[in-house]
Amino acid sequence: MRVAVVAEQFLPHLNGVTHSVLRVVEQLGARGHDVVVVAPSYDPAPLGRRTEDVVEELGGVPVHRLPALPLTGYPDVRVAGGTVARVRRQLERFRPDVVHVASPFVLGRRAILAAHQLGVPSVAVYQTDVPGYAAKYGAPFLEQLLWGHVRSMHNAATLTLAPSSSAVGQLVAHGVRDVHLWRRGVDTTRFCPRHRDERWRAEVGGGRRIVGYVGRIAPEKQVEDLAAVADLPGTRLVVVGSGPEEEALRRRLPDAHFTGRRSGADLARIMASFDVFVHPGEFETFCQTIQEAMASGVPVVATGRGGPVDLVDSSRTGWLYPPGDLTALRGHVADLLGDDAKRTAFGTAAHAAVQGRTWDVLVGQLIEHYDRAVALGAREPGPRSRRAG
Repeated sequence: MRVAVVAEQFLPHLNGVTHSVLRVVEQLGARGHDVVVVAPSYDPAPLGRRTEDVVEELGGVPVHRLPALPLTGYPDVRVAGGTVARVRRQLERFRPDVVHVASPFVLGRRAILAAHQLGVPSVAVYQTDVPGYAAKYGAPFLEQLLWGHVRSMHNAATLTLAPSSSAVGQLVAHGVRDVHLWRRGVDTTRFCPRHRDERWRAEVGGGRRIVGYVGRIAPEKQVEDLAAVADLPGTRLVVVGSGPEEEALRRRLPDAHFTGRRSGADLARIMASFDVFVHPGEFETFCQTIQEAMASGVPVVATGRGGPVDLVDSSRTGWLYPPGDLTALRGHVADLLGDDAKRTAFGTAAHAAVQGRTWDVLVGQLIEHYDRAVALGAREPGPRSRRAG
């Protein structure tokens, strides 16, 4: 199969979208499929340049870069410029059997429309609750407008994949059709309890229990809620990541240990060295870091909304607390820190719960969705007649 992967965000920006795209591309290539990636450029060249794209290689996979500008206030996020026609030319040269559109919003919308014009099936992978972010960024009045954009964009695709039962229900409630569940994989070799590093724990924790958070330090992650567990007796809060709220959070949590962004084996070592993992965000469509913590044998305390509801089996692999109830958040973390036997049992159960969720298994399921999209496209010869609505 020939698969064009269009990524709303990509390297060097590391986030959940980038991580998923990398694993999908890796697995598709390993299975013998032909893959190309279309993504925003992160160089400073202006949008008006006439070069059609910048081409690089990623493990033998061509990556076509489109000129892009940084998002105001969040320079790591790039917004690709250009037109539907420009994306269509990229697709025409590759002649894909299916277009995989990762977390579509701006570039992804153009890719869906370009695929529609070419009569090529598209699979839109919902991954970011952009409408939900509106209130966190001071613009709650935009939420319904943004949902209108999401609805029309996804309804122009052949089918939509959502990562959790909550995300599926959310999309359906807002009028998106043909929504299917497709979760995310986890590298259970990299994220594993055996990577626990007692020396690092001694250096950072000094004999104290370690409560950890991994993720963007941004308003939508509600990182300010970490203050609820920062002063628990006998603990050290560790924050892994970076983002626009980092300096403000450092001032708010002067006794916490901030590592900055970590990845690869270094991240896996830190994750396995936590005693409890905490994620306070209420707008997670999935939350990959929760799954990585579980694979590392670390129990999780997370808000009972969105993606974490599918991942955390409350009272077995961790605890879910009511959104906004920071007293419950603090109580659940204290409960696990104060009971070694319970914490160990929860961590063991968490590790076991994710062992069947490898990227090999999940990409096998993804290919079944591609086949479904191709079959739907075959019943509609020529440019697809279905319109956005």
